[in-house]
Amino acid sequence: MGVKVAAVVVTYNRLEKLKKVLAALERQTRRPDALVLLDNASTDGTREFLDAYQGPFDRIDVTHLSVNTGGAGGFSAGMNRGYALGADFVWVMDDDGYPEPEALERLEAGYQAAVQVSGPNVPFACSMVKFIDGTICEMNNPVPTWDWGRALALGVNVVTVERCSFVSVLIPRWVLEMYGLPYKEYFIWFDDAEYTTRISRTCPGVQVLDSVVIHDMGRNKGVNFGMIDEHNAWKFRHGIRNEASYHLHHEGRAEYLLFCATVERQMRRGGVDPRLRVQMTKELLAAVRFNPVIDYPTPSAEVAELGA
Repeated sequence: MGVKVAAVVVTYNRLEKLKKVLAALERQTRRPDALVLLDNASTDGTREFLDAYQGPFDRIDVTHLSVNTGGAGGFSAGMNRGYALGADFVWVMDDDGYPEPEALERLEAGYQAAVQVSGPNVPFACSMVKFIDGTICEMNNPVPTWDWGRALALGVNVVTVERCSFVSVLIPRWVLEMYGLPYKEYFIWFDDAEYTTRISRTCPGVQVLDSVVIHDMGRNKGVNFGMIDEHNAWKFRHGIRNEASYHLHHEGRAEYLLFCATVERQMRRGGVDPRLRVQMTKELLAAVRFNPVIDYPTPSAEVAELGA
């Protein structure tokens, strides 16, 4: 019996980009065994399109959520669904990331090669994420370990990382069982950073350098707290609360206070509107009472269907 991979795609009101993601998955040289699609209560025709979609996969599993749970809620539900279907790995991605044809084949091979070097506890493998012009995608650079080149020195085309985004990451089943699912309450931002940090405490993950995904985002820019404006403030409110909560409840008061100081300093230097600065300060304080608990995946009677 071969290894079963479930691709998990979370989408919200990006139908045209979603179609490109699905086309890219159909072209994979190593096609996923199952396709798990999480529709976050889209209103742009996504529901109708997905209900009629027929692709070359052994299993297509579509869930329409009744409310928009954000990327965090969608990934949590999608990874749980992939687990319930009996997948050995979930391959997690957003609805604006287009994997190149050999992305999954190389990602799976890179993961297995990393296991040969580092042992069975490698918790994830992520792809190289590029912007649409071929340059590195600034928002999706994983955080490397101090000895990032250890496997590379042995001829394995991976580097070790301790954190990555959810734009193409392969996660084995045992990780879901041991470490649970992403915090669905985060809604958006920092859910992927927290999760991959959580699962790599014992052993780092890897970035597979020849597995490539194109991220079709608006602008290729990194993020800092001096960039907050009326347009993006809603995202920063979630991100600041989530990251502050992580530092306080998982790293301690000193790290939390350092993060608070960093946010305030960057907002001041970036000339953020005082009204928005007040909003962000409130989110730093809200983090004190915001401490979600870990959900664990649930099995299903359908396990035998995909695993057969």
